[in-house]
Amino acid sequence: MSAKSKSLKPRRLQEAVMDYVGRQKNNTYNYKQVSHAIGVDTPAAQRAVALFLAELAFDGIIIEVAPGKFKSPARTVVATGVFSRRSNGTNSVITDEDGEQIFVAERNSMHALNGDRVAIEVAARVPGKDPEAIVTKILEKNEQTFIGTLKVDKHFAYLLTDSKFLATDIFIPKAKLRGGQTGDKAVVKITEWPDDAKNPRGEVIDVLGAAGENDTEINAIMAEFGLPYKYPQSVEKAADKIDAGITPEVVAAREDMRPVTTFTIDPKDAKDFDDALSIRRLLNGNYEVGVHIADVTHYVKPGSIIDREASDRATSVYLVDRVVPMLPEHLCNGICSLRPDEDKLAFSVIFEMTEQGDVENSRIARTVIRSNRRFTYEEAQERIETCEGDYAKEINILDKMAKALRAKRYENGSVEFDRAEVRFDIDEHGHPVSVYFKVSKDANKLIEEFMLLANRQVATVIGQPVGKKKAKAFVYRVHDMPDPGKLADLSSLARNFGYKVKSTGTPRDVNRSINRMLSDLKGKGEENFLSTLAIRSMAKAIYTTTNIGHYGLGFEYYTHFTSPIRRYPDMMVHRLLERYLSGARSVNQAKLEEACKHSSDMEQLAANAERASIKYKQVEYMQDHLGEVYSGIISGVTEWGIYVELDDNKCEGLVPVRDLADDYYDFDEKNYCLVGRRHNNRYRLGDPIKVQVARCNLERKQLDFAIVDPRTGVAAGSLESREGAKAAADTLRGKRKNQRSRRRR
Repeated sequence: MSAKSKSLKPRRLQEAVMDYVGRQKNNTYNYKQVSHAIGVDTPAAQRAVALFLAELAFDGIIIEVAPGKFKSPARTVVATGVFSRRSNGTNSVITDEDGEQIFVAERNSMHALNGDRVAIEVAARVPGKDPEAIVTKILEKNEQTFIGTLKVDKHFAYLLTDSKFLATDIFIPKAKLRGGQTGDKAVVKITEWPDDAKNPRGEVIDVLGAAGENDTEINAIMAEFGLPYKYPQSVEKAADKIDAGITPEVVAAREDMRPVTTFTIDPKDAKDFDDALSIRRLLNGNYEVGVHIADVTHYVKPGSIIDREASDRATSVYLVDRVVPMLPEHLCNGICSLRPDEDKLAFSVIFEMTEQGDVENSRIARTVIRSNRRFTYEEAQERIETCEGDYAKEINILDKMAKALRAKRYENGSVEFDRAEVRFDIDEHGHPVSVYFKVSKDANKLIEEFMLLANRQVATVIGQPVGKKKAKAFVYRVHDMPDPGKLADLSSLARNFGYKVKSTGTPRDVNRSINRMLSDLKGKGEENFLSTLAIRSMAKAIYTTTNIGHYGLGFEYYTHFTSPIRRYPDMMVHRLLERYLSGARSVNQAKLEEACKHSSDMEQLAANAERASIKYKQVEYMQDHLGEVYSGIISGVTEWGIYVELDDNKCEGLVPVRDLADDYYDFDEKNYCLVGRRHNNRYRLGDPIKVQVARCNLERKQLDFAIVDPRTGVAAGSLESREGAKAAADTLRGKRKNQRSRRRR
């Protein structure tokens, strides 16, 4: 067979490959295995096999499960999976067995909603065409709500949705409006979707208020991501009954650190102070530094109504103009907050340190503290820069230690990302009037280093087993290795600019090479391009019971212990720490892992909501600047256009590819650029560019720019003229001024 197979004609070779593939069931294979099985051993024939396998994968007949490794889709005629609904009509099912995504036409969807578990029948595959599935049964409904604007007519009402998961409006019986009126934003639940109906039917769950009002729109963002935007009164009432309860008996059971100099350093608008630092000189010349964390779990008992609510929320959400807290205000801003001149209960990590930042010893204790002073970051920074003012000596000693700790951290492979954060000045109506940047200075970094030190110490104490003992189940904050492909791309592109970034080797070596590049980039034209790529190459940090270390920090053991007022995983860590320090046995790891996953998921939702609120305010802010021209950098490149971040205010908008009228542009995914076919003009990630503010769609949170021709100073593409855009801006400003006047009256 082998001798004959060496000279197989292309058609016979393809038939032999198809025969082999058809017999493999769920086995995986590569071109060498296929070549050996069908008896081809010449390089040319093996290349033909490899190419044919790639064609089959491209046509969807087989699946490439890893580079060069294939398998046949492990599907029978009947399968189950999760339905994915999209407003553009590209519905699909992701199958349970092999994760394949199969298209479902709307007529075959049984009106399943996004996230529903469904049973499907898969149509016979036609070579050269994508497979299709038919939903036969909805096995499990995914509870979800939709946000939109109500339209109420004489006999009926409906919700005008703006969801990427639903293309149609939702019909609402007038008896199910909950008082909603035309123009109100509302949260609606679908109650039924008859087979013969184009539109689903639903009922109003909550009326958020008039569309366009600041509170309405911010609450709509929270609801859009399934996050709670109101605090239950029953939980607030339960919290109000809790007393600080710092009795002599409670104090006697703790280490009393009230006589030690202690202070907090927080943002100027902060109300929940969950960490404080203390410092005193020891007889041996070293310093005792205490990292004191609000003892939230002393007040919030497992299984209580407050604890259940905190567990569900998992995190406080920080939006542009407000904080949606994890805990009731009485706790987070009151009895738990480490306010000055008040006795407070804390869980503390206390270090003996040299002035050079070396840790000689440490202990963990439940304490009573009394903060002597509440500093803002600006006040602490002033003491670092001038060495003057109350507690300037103590702050400067801590600053010296923090800088030594930071230097060691970077030396050991911690990645140094230092990017400014966008903040808005908001008027009394919630309208953004100016933009400023939150820059991390020495005072911010001082607090950061001591929080990192405490988190690392707690994780090490519990996670590092003593002797032959097995480590107990614990909550770790882990950060995986970067994506190898993205790291290789970063290394290759950095090389084009003369920088050497390691794509292989130890984490320490790789991260040190990235830090060198980031340092050398400062102030250079390629800074934005390469620093953005470096960030995008990194994995997301998560909570888990499986400790793989924290790659970005270069820590073998790391957790979150220092913010229990705003993060539920920190509360979990406090309880586990108390349990294990008392000698109790390990908790159930599987249950703990479930809680970790929930916290990671909620953290991601909160981050998405935070970004959406920033995007909303950016678009609202830029409405006042329609037609104006700004300098910026290309912050993203996609097949549908380029994203530009403005230098002045960090607002980001899209230049749609349809508006690049001077050429037909192709997306070069590997090199992060759009390339013109005729003129070879390139728009690359990180390139500087001038744009005009062309369109602002507040409802969709979309901001469109037009590229300004550097030769003429005129915006290119099929966009309104600069004069027209400015006229639109003037009209909008006039409308807003009238609205504010009416509100004041």
